[in-house]
Amino acid sequence: MKETYLDAIRLTERLHRQFLELVKAELDRLGMEDINNVQAFILYNIGREELTVGELTNRGYYLGSNVSYNVRKMVENGFIVQERSTHDRRSIRVKLTAKGLDLCNRMEAMFDKQLTALSGGMSQEEMANASNVYRRLERFLISMLDYGIRSQGMF
Repeated sequence: MKETYLDAIRLTERLHRQFLELVKAELDRLGMEDINNVQAFILYNIGREELTVGELTNRGYYLGSNVSYNVRKMVENGFIVQERSTHDRRSIRVKLTAKGLDLCNRMEAMFDKQLTALSGGMSQEEMANASNVYRRLERFLISMLDYGIRSQGMF
């Protein structure tokens, strides 16, 4: 079980890295040099919403990246705009510009192509089962952080 558990953790990291490589390949195909793959994925996850940087960070899609730095670069390159919240002046909200929305739409088309290609090799049920296993692993790891490690002195 130990080797299987560690293999699942390694596979999760490799899947994320391969996914980001696909995003990078699409950006290269589009000739987009003013945004990187991590920034494009952050942009995609903002979508048509208006979020704070804290909300983006809490969503946790950005393995090893500095969300504040990436937001600043996307503002500089015209993909998103920042606005101070009218309700909480300390909070900065971000949303996509027309340029950001265009890239978001292009990424949506890329994901649609990937899903079409994937449909021949994996069923909706298999994908749902895989997602459920990853959610359970995530809950387990969070529970270990919240309760297990601290109370059991594992480190």
